Amino acid sequence: MTSLEGSCSPETLKVLYALNKTETKFKFRIVDAGQSPQLSFNTGLVLCSSNASVRYLMETQNVGEELLQWFEWEFTNLRSLVADACKKSSTDQVDVESCADLNSALTLLNNEALNQKGVFHNESLKCVILSSLSPLLKFNKLSTKYAALTDLFEKFSSTALFERCWNELSQGNAPVSFKQYFKNLTVVLKKKGETPKTNETEETEKLKEVTQQEKTHSEKMWQAGLCSKRIVQSSPVLPVPGEKNILVTSALPYVNNIPHLGNIIGCVLSADVFARYSRTRGWNTLYIGGTDEYGTATETKAAQEGCTPQEVCDKYNKIHADVYQWFNIKFDYFGRTTTKKQTEISQDIFWELHNNGYLKQEVVEQLFCGQCERFLADRFVEGTCPMCAFEDARGDQCDGCGKLINAVELINPRCKMCSQTPQIRSSEHLFVDLSVLAPKLEKYLKESFKNEGWSANARAITESWLRDGLKPRCITRDLKWGTPVPLEGFTDKVFYVWFDAPIGYLSITANYTDEWEKWWKNPKDVRLYQFMAKDNVPFHSVIFPSSLLGTSSNYTLVENLNATEYLNYEGNKFSKSRGVGVFGDQAARTGIDSDIWRFYLLYMRPESTDTQFFWSDFMMKNNSELLNNLGNFINRSLKFLANFYKGTIPESKLNEGDLELMAMVNRELALYLVDMNKIKIRDCLKHILSISRLGNQYLQENQPWKQLKGSDGDKERAATVTCVAANLACLLSVLLEPYMPDTSQIICKQLNVKFEDVATLNDQAAFCQYLPTGHQINTPAPLFKKLDEAQLQSLKEKFAGEQEAKNKKVSGKKSPAAGESAAEVKSTPQEVASLEQEITDQGDMVRKLKQEKADAADVKREVGKLLDLKKRLAQAKGEDLSAAKEKSKKKGKKSKK
Repeated sequence: MTSLEGSCSPETLKVLYALNKTETKFKFRIVDAGQSPQLSFNTGLVLCSSNASVRYLMETQNVGEELLQWFEWEFTNLRSLVADACKKSSTDQVDVESCADLNSALTLLNNEALNQKGVFHNESLKCVILSSLSPLLKFNKLSTKYAALTDLFEKFSSTALFERCWNELSQGNAPVSFKQYFKNLTVVLKKKGETPKTNETEETEKLKEVTQQEKTHSEKMWQAGLCSKRIVQSSPVLPVPGEKNILVTSALPYVNNIPHLGNIIGCVLSADVFARYSRTRGWNTLYIGGTDEYGTATETKAAQEGCTPQEVCDKYNKIHADVYQWFNIKFDYFGRTTTKKQTEISQDIFWELHNNGYLKQEVVEQLFCGQCERFLADRFVEGTCPMCAFEDARGDQCDGCGKLINAVELINPRCKMCSQTPQIRSSEHLFVDLSVLAPKLEKYLKESFKNEGWSANARAITESWLRDGLKPRCITRDLKWGTPVPLEGFTDKVFYVWFDAPIGYLSITANYTDEWEKWWKNPKDVRLYQFMAKDNVPFHSVIFPSSLLGTSSNYTLVENLNATEYLNYEGNKFSKSRGVGVFGDQAARTGIDSDIWRFYLLYMRPESTDTQFFWSDFMMKNNSELLNNLGNFINRSLKFLANFYKGTIPESKLNEGDLELMAMVNRELALYLVDMNKIKIRDCLKHILSISRLGNQYLQENQPWKQLKGSDGDKERAATVTCVAANLACLLSVLLEPYMPDTSQIICKQLNVKFEDVATLNDQAAFCQYLPTGHQINTPAPLFKKLDEAQLQSLKEKFAGEQEAKNKKVSGKKSPAAGESAAEVKSTPQEVASLEQEITDQGDMVRKLKQEKADAADVKREVGKLLDLKKRLAQAKGEDLSAAKEKSKKKGKKSKK
């Protein structure tokens, strides 16, 4: 039979709860305080980790990376914060408000409690986190600012299941029993002279015991010192035959808007990290970016702003360039698609497709607005759905019933720009026949998928397109603003933006160097990496390579396509019109350095699931990971060197402890290299933080400040520790450069080294002595500053958006009196315009989810939000909702007849 042994502790409570929750038959025995729970099965399996036990018992399927990070956070952060708070108190009551880091953690969890799809949606995590908090929340009344978390815990702890586990574990004396657990934990740690650790941490360390072979190798690499120099690239950067040549692109954003944090992490920042990493590897690297400037969106923006499309492009191209420059995105060239080179190369590819027989002509019926004198793109026509009578269906899809429709099928269609009724006109267009190109594409993808840089979502989306069968796709549009079609009979048309936009990578490179074909027609020597958000995947993995494969030229095709999921903001979508979220131009005005923004965005990079930007978490990551971990290690190491050795690197005589540290660092370094090759950018950042954590532990265990006061042997030991720590700071500056380039340069300046002189990372890279004995450093200074809650709360309110302000305003409004119609309570024109923009944004999201074949429940939820917005718009316009509803019903009946 299954058996559990453990003391009265939050760790045992977790396992006890999981056993009862899963109705597992087991025996339970309480043991002395301080012992971690041990779960034994009759199969011989023994688990000594409480989190592992809970997951083993309660998880029915694999959890995503984001949830795994929460398990790790509970283990490495929350557990110790609760323990420290309880240990400091001599009574059952804990002064939570005095524990700043604990407050940050509780704020983060309170936000998750408010989020319906947050971590508490997972039963295992709910068990783990709330059990950890139980000694705190059972005996303390928290501030009302944690109301959501408190309410969640009360519901959880008031269940018969939890109460049974709590009583069985504490035996009716919970305050004393838990206090004894924390007391014993403190005594054990004081005896060992260690920083706080749980038994689980020690168990993990045993599994990672360093071998003698690792120590020998580490000593050899340390003594070898600098073995190679970083390659300084020429300008312009060109491929070198026989060397590794890396071509990096980030998706070209539409020029008609300002990028928000989600846009930035989704393409340009992720690509920048990989490009910088590639340069530190000594690879010949070119990073190309720019703005996508043609198409309907630009024409519309120009009409809204009362200027020409070119003026819109000039304005927003500069805004994009300025934003990316502030974020320290190191493009080799940042260009645009409104150039002569774009026209030349797009038309060349078009002619090759035409001459090779991959284009076909088809007559398409479209809606033409006489008032605007233009054919209407699908997004600019609305009308009544022919299937469900929903009044505000768009020209490509009905947000009411979710069915795909053709714009010409709409009942009572209207132009979204002028509200006039458009007429149906026939127009002949050109299509690229993807069905004929499919065999070539599938053969190429079969080889490309073997590369480890493809993200799982990019591959899945591409495979779904192939599985559904490729069809001819229109590549022309009846617009004026775009790359002109050169074929006789079609010269009044332009290329559809998603045919020629990816060609922008080629034309931007051509504007950078006349020898652009050495990059783009050289698959033998060039490896192409492309970065984007998941909604751009089909255009880069199916349409663009198919177009290139249809030519007679030997183009460089993507080998590694890496796509992110979405970064959301405080549980909502970013929206410029509603003022929700931080946009690129606003981040520069917060007073927070760009490196801090880069760090947090990369730490939260949505690699496998959507992630959330939370100000409380932003503050906590800065204060814990940057200030207390990374910054603390580097500053204390260099400050000690400056104060006690006059800034001169002392001689080192390594012992077993030093070699063990070096071996552990080399393990993390090896994982950093492996994961970066897989473009696991977020994981690589955590390897860096693990290295600095090892450095802090190393200093704490050796305490050179005490050894300086001892014997000659102790002083020799202090010198060695100081030398090793300073060199570890140098290694961190190299690894940090792709993530936090300014911070990396500051560390190098304090170390008195040039970044170019630091050893190039290679496959055999290891921790070595970068700074030789006698090297003189400069004056050290703190790298980071603490972010306080008041500062972050102010920023949170600033970027909460107009909606929150409107909610407060509405809450103060007089409600309609009895008999008074809601139609008589109207909103301002600004509020109406804001709601209309919200509806546009939400409609775009619904269509995108359906195109990506998202989960039906997710689609239904977003459609519900859209319908709710439309109700609010009707109210804002003063329309009678009941009358509108009746009108819709009558139209529905009429259409069915």
